[in-house]
Amino acid sequence: MKNRLFLALTLAATLFCAHAYAQKSTWAIDPAHSSVNFEILHMGVSHVHGAFGNVKGTVTLNEKDITKSSVAATIDTTTVSTGVEARDKHLKSADFFDVEKNPVLAFKSTSLTSSGGKLRLIGDLTINGVTRSVALDLDGPTPPQTVQGKTISGFSASGTVKRSDFGFGSKFAPPILGDEVKFTIDVEIDKL
Repeated sequence: MKNRLFLALTLAATLFCAHAYAQKSTWAIDPAHSSVNFEILHMGVSHVHGAFGNVKGTVTLNEKDITKSSVAATIDTTTVSTGVEARDKHLKSADFFDVEKNPVLAFKSTSLTSSGGKLRLIGDLTINGVTRSVALDLDGPTPPQTVQGKTISGFSASGTVKRSDFGFGSKFAPPILGDEVKFTIDVEIDKL
């Protein structure tokens, strides 16, 4: 009788642990299918668009409670591209990203909220050694798909940051260069 009770308790504990473990999954950001796009006002009359590639990081998804999920990511500043070589070179200089000293932007989530069916991700963004809290509106994650034996998903995030909050490009005050930078992040993730 004692052996059966012990076996039943052991089996129940094992199933409970397995179920709890299955609620979380870890995913890697796929740099080949992820990007960050940005837009900033120039001279008060036109918008300059650009992008970054080589986005890397890890997403921990909690399938039971999405608000307990988290993200940690880096963006390669050396990949900044606006379609104009001279401008890209200037953006990589010490006036802006200073890519020799700061080869990456970093983001680490601190919370995720859900309200009215919308997700909002809060986290710490580091640009050129300055860290500030930012808020991102999320779309996703998409339902997972299995393609060629690999499980993938994805999501998009958007938000606005102020250059002045990071002391970024401080030689160029508005209206020469707008203070607000709008951005969109599109990420594909691979289940590990």
